[in-house]
Amino acid sequence: MAIMAVLGSGIMATALSFPMSENGHEVRLVGTHLDREIIDSIQKTGVHPNLGLKVNPGVSAYQLEDAPTAFAGADVVMCGVNSFGIEWIAEQFKTLLRPGQKLLCITKGMRADADGTLHLLPEIIQNALPKELVEQVSWNAVVGPSIAGEVAVHHDTAVVFCGHNQDDLEYLADLFRTDYYHVWTSLDFVGHETGAATKNIYAFAAGFAAGLLKAQGKENDRYVMYNYGSAIFAQGQKEVRQFVTFMGGIPETADGLGGVGDMFVTSMGGRNVKAGTFVGQGIPFSQVRSVHMKGVTLEGVAAISVIGKALRALTSRGVIQESDFPLCRFLYSVVEEDAPLKMPWDKFFADLR
Repeated sequence: MAIMAVLGSGIMATALSFPMSENGHEVRLVGTHLDREIIDSIQKTGVHPNLGLKVNPGVSAYQLEDAPTAFAGADVVMCGVNSFGIEWIAEQFKTLLRPGQKLLCITKGMRADADGTLHLLPEIIQNALPKELVEQVSWNAVVGPSIAGEVAVHHDTAVVFCGHNQDDLEYLADLFRTDYYHVWTSLDFVGHETGAATKNIYAFAAGFAAGLLKAQGKENDRYVMYNYGSAIFAQGQKEVRQFVTFMGGIPETADGLGGVGDMFVTSMGGRNVKAGTFVGQGIPFSQVRSVHMKGVTLEGVAAISVIGKALRALTSRGVIQESDFPLCRFLYSVVEEDAPLKMPWDKFFADLR
């Protein structure tokens, strides 16, 4: 039996407790300072209030102050916070991580230096830790199209565990593989983490068509805007592939579960798509952020802000061309400058031959 300690008890981290615990392993969910009500609910009733499901036997819940107890003897450690909490969790890991543990990251996103240099989130954690500890921990991540509730109720889900050591990946994959949770492995850590981070950008744009139709009073018409949405999706996939290549990953990684597959499911709905729908209705994004979705976590929008700004710096340095990533650049102008929704169609698919 293996033991996994999870820091962050959101719905995705909790959903992943289901396949692992069903394989006879122990899962210890540790809440952040924002998760106290979630942990209290699991401790008292066994139910995760946001997921709406009772956790399995073999899953226990700990408040943050009890994290050292939960992490003691853990074989696997999961980074289960959202992208806004990555610096916070890095500080926690300074005292919680131990040599020999295998870290599994489900947090997706990027950070950027002032000159536009982009960093994947596991690198942010690594940079905060002592070098000797970083070298003694196995660094891995989960990517792919995964709606948390679907995993928890045993709907077929296909994902990739990526990392740097094949033996470690097979060990981790075997902890989670079930007849509904299908795991492949890959050593293209950079490519998969880049695809998982950048696909969130384009989920925001997936909401535009519904908003445009609603603004015209045509949301119930026979003919909708699948053509529009498909073209944006295709350009988004093209840019995800370009990001993967730029960051040093294998280009084909963008064509699989960690790229277009994940982008598809993220574009099917959720908070980022909802924000895009408001923009499609003609509402400036600053108003969406401050009024219509005030206080709502929008990781796709955060990715646009970080990466879009970085693209301008990289262009100024001559690292990339002005013609690169036209959709991401446009979305940055929408999010940060309240640009109107005038899609730059003539800049898309420029390298077709």
